Amino acid sequence: MKFACHAGNMKLGIFLLVTGWLVTNAFAGSDGFTGIQCGSDIPKALTGKRMSNERIVDLEKRHADLGLKDLGASEVSERLSCISWLICGSEFMLLQDESIAREVLKVPLHSKTSPLFIGACEMNGKESKDIVVAILDNEKETDASALTAKVAWKIDQKKMKFVSVPVEGLRCPRSGVITLDGSL
Repeated sequence: MKFACHAGNMKLGIFLLVTGWLVTNAFAGSDGFTGIQCGSDIPKALTGKRMSNERIVDLEKRHADLGLKDLGASEVSERLSCISWLICGSEFMLLQDESIAREVLKVPLHSKTSPLFIGACEMNGKESKDIVVAILDNEKETDASALTAKVAWKIDQKKMKFVSVPVEGLRCPRSGVITLDGSL
């Protein structure tokens, strides 16, 4: 009788082990980039997805077909971050709440003469409390401490959205410049 109980427990243990292995493998490799295809509406496909907290090198390797590359991150608040990814040759900025992509912005091309900026700016000479994402104009004002914006969005932290803002009167300091070519 003891042998029968032991065999039953052993079968249950094997069953649980195999079930755990199957469940783990069914979800392994699943992350916010799974199912994304070049040429598709990438912001729409990523918005609302749970992003993986695994090693970047593993994500990039698994999604080599997308040319996935981590471009860095900026903390907006305790729970909100901006995380930039190169996907299918274009840059996308994810506004991420904990591990969920709440909003995705396709970032316009930027360079040393049109650098990407994240931070606080001045609007008509007054400091704004909003965090702004902008493409700045460095062609005319190469020695200026603050640059005008060509295009800009503020981060609405309550709605967790990028909101387009007018650029007239908007000036942003060089200290918030980030760009693919290594800054200014």
